[in-house]
This record gives sequence, structure tokens and C-alpha cells, in this order.
Amino acid sequence: MAIKNFTVRLEDTLLDKLHVVADYEGRSANSQVMILIRNCVQAFEREHGPIELGGK
Repeated sequence: MAIKNFTVRLEDTLLDKLHVVADYEGRSANSQVMILIRNCVQAFEREHGPIELGGK
């Protein structure tokens, strides 16, 4: 599985708050974002069924 970069623009305040949440959970901000994305995809798939990626 390849790892790809993804850039997100955030307001300073939101980024600072993300760091607080990540620190509280004992994670880096990157790891916290990964968990949030995975949770979002899992919730979507529970409601709508598995996402098919067509050859990937």
C-alpha cells in the first residue's frame, strides 16, 4: 500500500485545537487526522455499503 501526502489548509485556531485534542489522546496531529478520516469512511460504509474502488 502506497502512502500519499495530502495537504489541508486550516485556520491557526483550528490547528491549535487539533493539536490539543491529539495531545490529549496521546497522538500526533497526523495520527489524529488519520483516525478521524478512517472513522468517517467506516461510518459512510456502514450506512451505504462498501466503497468499490474499481481496480485499485
